[in-house]
Amino acid sequence: MSDQDLIVQQASAPAARLILLFHGVGSRPEDLVPLGRLLAEADPGAWVVSVRSPDPGDLGGGWQWFSVRGVTEDSRPARIAEAMPSFVRQVRDWQARVAVDAAATTLVGFSQGAIMALESTQLPETVAARVISIAGRFALPPRVAPANTQVHLLHGEQDPVIDARYSLMAAETMQALGAAVSVEFFPDLGHGVDARVAGRVKALAA
Repeated sequence: MSDQDLIVQQASAPAARLILLFHGVGSRPEDLVPLGRLLAEADPGAWVVSVRSPDPGDLGGGWQWFSVRGVTEDSRPARIAEAMPSFVRQVRDWQARVAVDAAATTLVGFSQGAIMALESTQLPETVAARVISIAGRFALPPRVAPANTQVHLLHGEQDPVIDARYSLMAAETMQALGAAVSVEFFPDLGHGVDARVAGRVKALAA
């Protein structure tokens, strides 16, 4: 939990639910506030927070969950693993602050924030009951089916940054593992969030 996290909606504690949003690389928590406001409108009893990563971006601004400078398919998993304890600690700190557990927590991530949220589903302990990935991917194919977490994958069909096929492959692998997973693709959408995606996030997070 950072002093720079942005509370979009503050409900009474103990809260009914906690919704945490995680930005992409080189971005800021402010970038996901419009989506957070939409989620807050749908659930007045939820805390909605846009979380800032602890590390400044090393490619010219913003913030990052892990460095992408020189990143490769081989090096990405280790970088995520190194960043994961801090990511989970931020989630746990917010859960403690608003007095909810993983069962009442939803993680919504975009791009690199989605990568971190997805990879958290592979940990032995349950971090959240629901993970909504927007334009994200697993660093490695999913290895286990999270017993207490629903995973929703949303992806623009024309994404030039993280190919939509990563979401398709993840969904197929998770289904084979027996996980609760859904996947949706959005025609004519690149690496971003449009009204269609925002609407689906709102519905899935309800």
